[in-house]
Amino acid sequence: MLAEFGLAALWLAAALAALQIYAGLWGWRQPQGAVAALAKPVAVMQAALVSAAFVSLILLFLRTDLSVKLVVANSHAAKPWLYKFAGTWGNHEGSMLLWVTVLAVAGALVALLEKRLEPKTLVATLGAQALIGLGFYGFLLIASNPFARQFPAATEGMGLNPLLQDPGLAFHPPTLYFGYVGISIAFAFAVGALITRDVGPAFARAMRPWVLISWVFLTIGIVAGSYWAYYELGWGGWWFWDPVENASLMPWLAATALLHSVTVLATRDGLRAWTVMLAVVAFSMSMVGTFLVRSGILTSVHSFAVDPERGSFLLMLLGLYIGGALALFGLRVGTVREGNQFDPLSREGGLVLNNLLLSVLLAIVFIGTLYPLAAEVLTGEKLSIGPPYFNSVSAAPALILVLLMGAGPLIRWRRDEGGAVARRLIVPAVVLAAAAIGMGLLWGGKIGMLPLLGLIVAAGVAVASVAPLAKRNLRRTPLFTWGMVIAHLGVAVSLAGMASDSAFMQERLVAMKPGETAQIGSFKVRFDTVVPIAGPNWTAVEAQLHVSRDGAGWTKVMRPQSRQFWSPPTETSEAAIETLWDGQLYTVIGKSDGSGGWQMRLWWKPFVTLIWAGGLMIALGGVLALIGRLWREGGADFWKNWRAAGPQPAAKVAKTTGTKPKAAKPTGTRR
Repeated sequence: MLAEFGLAALWLAAALAALQIYAGLWGWRQPQGAVAALAKPVAVMQAALVSAAFVSLILLFLRTDLSVKLVVANSHAAKPWLYKFAGTWGNHEGSMLLWVTVLAVAGALVALLEKRLEPKTLVATLGAQALIGLGFYGFLLIASNPFARQFPAATEGMGLNPLLQDPGLAFHPPTLYFGYVGISIAFAFAVGALITRDVGPAFARAMRPWVLISWVFLTIGIVAGSYWAYYELGWGGWWFWDPVENASLMPWLAATALLHSVTVLATRDGLRAWTVMLAVVAFSMSMVGTFLVRSGILTSVHSFAVDPERGSFLLMLLGLYIGGALALFGLRVGTVREGNQFDPLSREGGLVLNNLLLSVLLAIVFIGTLYPLAAEVLTGEKLSIGPPYFNSVSAAPALILVLLMGAGPLIRWRRDEGGAVARRLIVPAVVLAAAAIGMGLLWGGKIGMLPLLGLIVAAGVAVASVAPLAKRNLRRTPLFTWGMVIAHLGVAVSLAGMASDSAFMQERLVAMKPGETAQIGSFKVRFDTVVPIAGPNWTAVEAQLHVSRDGAGWTKVMRPQSRQFWSPPTETSEAAIETLWDGQLYTVIGKSDGSGGWQMRLWWKPFVTLIWAGGLMIALGGVLALIGRLWREGGADFWKNWRAAGPQPAAKVAKTTGTKPKAAKPTGTRR
C-alpha cells in the first residue's frame, strides 16, 4: 500500500498545484481577496503532500520492494543501504520526483517567510512557481510514474549502475537539484514582478537570497561532481567538457551573471530589465540541462531516460516555459522603468561588462554543446566537439573576465575617476607584472601559453581580491564583503590549480610485473603483488604499490583496484590517490597481459587539489554573503524591535503616561 499512498499523494499535490495557479495568477488583482488568500496555505499543503510521496519512495527502496518497477530496475537486496537510499534519485523517475519535491518545499518557504514583496507580487510569484511544478507533476504522472507496480513481483532487482555506487551519489545530484530549484524560484519572482509591473529594489531583495542559494549549491554540485568523476572513472581528468558537465555549467554561468545584476538592482536600483532577462535565461539553461540529461538524447552515465516519449514531453515543457517567459518579457519590458543611471567607469559599469563576458562564455558552451545534436538531427551526421574547441575559444574571455573580477571591487559605485582607480590598482598591477616577468623567465617556452597566462593572472587576481580589505577595520567589515573577497580569492586559487595541472602534469602508461619499479616525477613506484578481494556486491583484483619520494624519506602503500560488479555485470577502475601538500599521485591498475604483467597508469598532478579547494572557497564566499545579507536585513529589524521593547526615552514615556518630563538642569556650560 505504500506505493499507492505515494501515488495518491502525488496526484493530490498536482491538484493543489493547479489550485495554486488559479489562486496566484488570477488572484493577484485582489491580493486581499478570498481567492488570493488560498495561495499560501495551498503552497504549504502541496509541499507536505509531495514530500510524503518522496519519503514513500525512499522507504520502498530501503525495503527493496520488488513489486515496484523502479525498485526492480535500480536496486538489489545485496546492495549496501547507502546506495539503496541514494538510489532513490539515482534514476530518472526518482530524480524528477526529488526535483519537484525540492521545488514545492521552496515554494512553501517563500509563502511562509517572504515579507518584503507587495502582496499582489507575492501571490503572482506563487502562481508562477506552481505553474512550473504542475508541468513536472504531469510529466511524472503521465510519462514517468515512480510508483508503477510490477506483477508478479520480481525475485531480485537488477541493481544500480556500479559507477553510481559511490557516496558521491548521496551528495552530488541533490546539490545540483537545489541549485536548479533556486533558479526556478528566482524565475518565478521575475514572472510575478512582470505580471504586477513591480520590478524594483524590493523585488530584487526578495529574489537575491534564492539566487545566492542556487549559486552556492550549483557551485558545490559542480565541484563535487568534478571530483567524483576524477576519482571514480579512473581517467585522471577533472573536466572533459562532456555535454552533461556543460548542462550544469551553463546554469552556473547564467546564475553568476544574475547574482551580480540582482545585487546592483537591490542596492543601487539599476539594471532592472537586464536582471529580469537574466532570470529568464538562467531558468532556461536549467531547463536545457534537465532536457539533455533526462530526455535520452545523450548516452552518458549521467543520463537516465531513453524513452523518446519522455524527451518529447520535456521538450514541450521547455518550449512552454521558456517561450511563455520570453513572450511575457517582450510584452511587459516596456513597463519596466529604467532605474538609476551610472557612468561607464563605475562598479555598475564593471558589472555590466562582467555580465557580457559571462554571456559570451555561456554562448560558447551552449553552441559547443548543442551544435553536434542539431547537426545530427538535420544531417544525420555525428559530430564531436571536445576540449580543444572549448579550451581555445573560451580561454581569452575567461581570463579577461577573471582580471575584471579582480579590478571591479576596487571601483566606486555610480562614478569614479580614472586616476583614483589607477592608484588603487597599483599593487595588483605590480604583482601581475612581476609574475609575468618571473614566470616568463622561469617557464617561458617550457609550458603552454595558456597555462602560463593562467598562473600569471591567478597571482595578480589573488592580490586584487584581498585589496578591498585594505585600510578597513576587519572586525567591522560586513560579512558579505568577506564573502565577496573569499569567493574572488577562490577563483584565483582554482585558476592556479587548473594552470598547474595543465602545465606540470606527468603521465606514464607502463606494463609491470611484481618486483618491478617505475619512475613518475620524483616518485618511485614498486609493484609488489596483486591480491583478490571481495566486497558486498563485487569482487576485485587489488594491486599493492610501494611508493617512495626521492630525497624525502616518504613512503606509502597504494592499492588501486579493478572491480567486477555482478548486478548488473560491470567492470570499474578504482583509482588509488595519495594527496600531498604539492599535488596528488594518482594510480590505476589495468588488464593483465597473461604473462604475469599488469598495465599501470600513473599520474603526478602538481597542485591539482587547488581546483577543488578554490571551488569550496567560492561556495563558502557565497554562504558568507548570504548570511551577511540576511543578517543586515533581518538583524536590523530584530535590533529595532528589541530596542522598542526595552526602556523608552523620558519624552516617549511622558507622552504615553500623560505626565510632563522635568526640564534638565543647566550645567553651566555654553555652546
